[in-house]
Amino acid sequence: MKDIKVNQDLIRERKKCSFNVEELTHLIDGGEQNTLERKEIEEYVLSNEELRDEVPEEYLSHKERYENAVRKACILYSLLLRRSIERSPPPDSRISNNYKIATAIIKDISPFILHFGMFLPTIFSQASPEQQLEWLQKSSQMIGTYAQTELGHGTFLRGLETTATYDSDTEEFVIHSPTLTSYKWWPGGLAQTANHCIIMAQLHIKGKNYGIHPFLVQIRDMETHMPMPGIKVGEIGPKLGFQTANNGFLGFDNYRIPRTNMLMKNSQVLKDGTYVKAKNNKLTYGTMVYIRVTILTDVAYELSKAVTIAVRYSAVRHQSQLKPGEPEPQILDYVTQQHKLFISIATSLAFRTVGRWLWNTYNQVVADMGKGNMDQLPELHALACCLKAVCSRDATACVEQCRYACGGHGYMVSSNLPIIYGIVTATVTYEGEYTVMLLQTARYLVKAYKQTTERMSLTPTVSYLAKFLKNNNITWENTPRGIIEGFQAVAAGKTKEACESLFQHINSGKVYEDAWNLASVQLVNASEAHARAVLCEMFWKETKRLSSTVSNNLATVLEQLAELYLKYWALEKRGDLLMYSTISKKDVATLQKRYEELLALIRPNAVGLVDGFDIRDEILCSTLGAYDGRVYERLMEQAMKSPLNSEPVNQSFHKYIKPFLAKAKI
Repeated sequence: MKDIKVNQDLIRERKKCSFNVEELTHLIDGGEQNTLERKEIEEYVLSNEELRDEVPEEYLSHKERYENAVRKACILYSLLLRRSIERSPPPDSRISNNYKIATAIIKDISPFILHFGMFLPTIFSQASPEQQLEWLQKSSQMIGTYAQTELGHGTFLRGLETTATYDSDTEEFVIHSPTLTSYKWWPGGLAQTANHCIIMAQLHIKGKNYGIHPFLVQIRDMETHMPMPGIKVGEIGPKLGFQTANNGFLGFDNYRIPRTNMLMKNSQVLKDGTYVKAKNNKLTYGTMVYIRVTILTDVAYELSKAVTIAVRYSAVRHQSQLKPGEPEPQILDYVTQQHKLFISIATSLAFRTVGRWLWNTYNQVVADMGKGNMDQLPELHALACCLKAVCSRDATACVEQCRYACGGHGYMVSSNLPIIYGIVTATVTYEGEYTVMLLQTARYLVKAYKQTTERMSLTPTVSYLAKFLKNNNITWENTPRGIIEGFQAVAAGKTKEACESLFQHINSGKVYEDAWNLASVQLVNASEAHARAVLCEMFWKETKRLSSTVSNNLATVLEQLAELYLKYWALEKRGDLLMYSTISKKDVATLQKRYEELLALIRPNAVGLVDGFDIRDEILCSTLGAYDGRVYERLMEQAMKSPLNSEPVNQSFHKYIKPFLAKAKI
């Protein structure tokens, strides 16, 4: 891109950068080869003119947006599938940036997202080899989704009401929705797109309930796409975001499927109705753990989009006067603006860094499970739950802060910040609601606390409990290591207090479930503190490791961002640190001073850092965040695309306003 076409403020900002931007891009992508691969995919897809919209999709009706999304999704996935025949995708493609190009084509979620994101992974992880051979054929015309959540139940799987009753006479399962609240509700692509579903239902055999199991169910005719007899399916309507995800509802009226349509890698039902129990019932929930693990890198990417938009806009936007008579400064020069934005840069890197670590942990646990070793699964489950919860909520807050940082223009849909916000805030509730996820982790923390008091060995991510439960008030150090230990002391202290509260309620005569409910606020706080301690420790540890593999200039900037992240959260959680360490008012003042120093150090590299995310304009889809900085021109160009600007006088004037004025005489 020639400098003459780029805003002069951005040109100056890019000249200030102290590190090689491409080197950062390669690090984020996981290597130079991955960057080349990603760019090649982006060019391959974006060169297809059929994928371009003449009218921005936000001006289409709800129905038109869906139909356009399906049209483009079919073209997009045809291109990507054609390409995958020639080249196998990398093993970590689910968490890489290589296939984020989809957001350039469909801004607000593809209606096929659950087919690739959950339907196929569930078959891979839960179906028997024979079932996989049949269902994953290249000639298969299945478009699938994953139907777990119901109108009346979400994260509480044991409460799901859909039933699958085995009929041994016909060797069939009878799938039924006994109540309105048992209707499946929310699955993406379910409404009009999918012809098959993975259904989670209560398995009943000869009057006995064997709990939740997965079933493959055809819901539409393969030729006509009409709903099958006994199937009631439709769309749930507009949401805060995900307008083109085609989220649907699904009900069954004694709908029959073959016995062999139960996914039988782990549990089986034999012809005569004999139930063969899985070696470990937690294996059934493998898909949910997989998705929760990948959410960290998903929100990291969406946040990188938001902060790229906000930082570039802040470099171009001039506002007010720092000193009378002087030119209006860039709003990026205001320390308050840096305070709003630089933590989002650091947070995006933190979630991507910790996300890769968690992904590697997940793969190791899966490999161990393949060998029959389930020892690390509970720890992985606890990690996936609390990190999914905290990262999704933090990312939502950061995206909203980026929108605030763009003032009124951030409220424009053309900024793309409202759409990004809609996408990210959905992660707080889907695949496990925030509070429920933290309570899942709390169960693990209670067990770890008991193990500590009984002097038993602990798994790595909770090993700090053994050290800090003994010392209720650790000596504070204003260093990265000291801050990490401070957060570990907070997590240990909150875990101890939550457990003591739980046990006090039990000792007072409360049944365990009531005691758990009464202590639940403290248990949630303990889990959040645990997640914060893990995030801080792993981000710092992994940053130090990665810094040894890059140039000194880039290493310096990476460590500044990691330190900024630690200092930011130490200041945000100073009340907790006052409770569980010897931190003083003087220490807090020192933290604040260093935090502001870090803002100043990062300031010259701010634009270079978001350039390092290397997100194409077509993916950003933003009038405020394009590489060239033509903010005001793009805002006007986009405004002129509104159908309301196609004529000087709208028909509503003659139809309503003019008669009203004549009659009312206002």
